[in-house]
Amino acid sequence: MQKPVRIAPSILAADFAKLGDEVRAIDEAGADFIHIDIMDGHFVPNISFGPAITKSVRGCTDKPFDCHLMISPVDPYIPEFVDAGADIITLHQEAGGHLHRSLQLVKSHGLKAGVSLNPATPASTLEHVMDDVDLILVMSVNPGFGGQKFIPSQLDKIRTLRDMIDATGRDIDLEVDGGITTETAPLVIEAGADMLVAGSAAFKDGPAHYADNIKALLGKA
Repeated sequence: MQKPVRIAPSILAADFAKLGDEVRAIDEAGADFIHIDIMDGHFVPNISFGPAITKSVRGCTDKPFDCHLMISPVDPYIPEFVDAGADIITLHQEAGGHLHRSLQLVKSHGLKAGVSLNPATPASTLEHVMDDVDLILVMSVNPGFGGQKFIPSQLDKIRTLRDMIDATGRDIDLEVDGGITTETAPLVIEAGADMLVAGSAAFKDGPAHYADNIKALLGKA
């Protein structure tokens, strides 16, 4: 059964000159999670920030830190993000040689473990780890940069994953990241997503508008 839809604003779209204030503002505006995009310039063609910045804003909110590690190799850095205050660590199918081992490493620290699927990565690659995942993140753009357009083919993948999750009977979150706007949010929700990552759509127009932005993504504006 699909859960209520929750919003995880990506601080990659926040004003980095006042990041702590931005995290507080988006929390107060109604964010359910704080989505933290970690990029290494190797696995994806961009560099964002690392565990030090993540840890620096941990004290700005009690909301769960939803850490999306777009880095390879990923395993050596998992303990650093545990120490930085992550609540969920999501890694990519292709980011290490042994997905099951990576998931077990995350879970050994008492955190929720997620897997992210790039647009060309099929849902079937998760068939044998469904008992080990707590979250599945569908990338509806190619990872690396914000502001990209939603890739419609990912809707079928979301539907497939919804069926796979429901078949397990487990409490697995189905998250979508990339090109989420007031136009695309209803499409991914209808397809079965229950967590939406939003960057520019959440942080546009400054803190006074963050609550309205979140409501609009949920169709409550």
